[in-house]
Amino acid sequence: MGPETSGTAQNGDVELYFDAHGDNSNPPVLFVNGLGSQSINFLPAWVQSFNRAGFYVIRMDNRDVGRSSKTPGEPPSIERVFEQLTREHSLGELSAPYNLSDMAMDCLAVLDALEIEQAHVWGMSMGGMIVQTLAINHPGRLRSMTTVMSTTGEIGVGQATPEAVAGLGTAGDDRRSVVANAVAARELHGGALFDKDWALSLEEAAYDRCHHPQGQVWQLLAILTSGSRADQLPTVEVPTMVIHGRMDQLIQLDGGEATAALIPAAELVVYDQMGHDTPEPLWGDYVADLQRLADRTR
Repeated sequence: MGPETSGTAQNGDVELYFDAHGDNSNPPVLFVNGLGSQSINFLPAWVQSFNRAGFYVIRMDNRDVGRSSKTPGEPPSIERVFEQLTREHSLGELSAPYNLSDMAMDCLAVLDALEIEQAHVWGMSMGGMIVQTLAINHPGRLRSMTTVMSTTGEIGVGQATPEAVAGLGTAGDDRRSVVANAVAARELHGGALFDKDWALSLEEAAYDRCHHPQGQVWQLLAILTSGSRADQLPTVEVPTMVIHGRMDQLIQLDGGEATAALIPAAELVVYDQMGHDTPEPLWGDYVADLQRLADRTR
């Protein structure tokens, strides 16, 4: 990768790890991860592909994963969360110590630490929900927004299949079983371009860097307690691209379609062989997509 800057940013009591790569005089792009995923999910070769296209690349660990702060205490089990939702279609007495707006502020803390006034933001899955929240609440800090395999927060939109939900609740008792179950879950919703060897190496690296399954539950509760963005998305004026996979079983295609329909002038890009994953054969397309979107901001 290009020259690296790494450090931590502060949002109140929360410390956020970040690293940045490439020429900092180039347009910056902040990549925001999904549920339970760490910054290393954006691999060195991914970073290099965007560096070569003329972008200054910033990765971060969301709160509760990787090297960022962890919420104290023990969350309910993920099985209990899904059981509550299935039984009552609400969280009942369950609550979250933070929400997507707080996680959006985490992103701004990272940009502030790097003294960046405006950046392109690219968020996948939960990260897409976070960058949508940024575009709603802090549009002046964004050059553009790309929301990938994400949804609007509306009930019944972008629903997961039962099989995909079951994969989320599978953990394990040791490194081997945790990694094996995580790879199996990725394969379940990975689409036609899923690469098992790639998934295995990534999950092994993620386990060794920081195994913190409680963080996934806290983040899930943050999503569920944040509600729908459908009423606010039509106010978004930030140049926007919505990317989705036709084979996505975790957040189905109608989530992306609804997002694009609500945001004025949003461009919807659908990849037929893409699931809930960002497979290497499509990286060149993702780079070209961002370049095309960035051209709209010049």
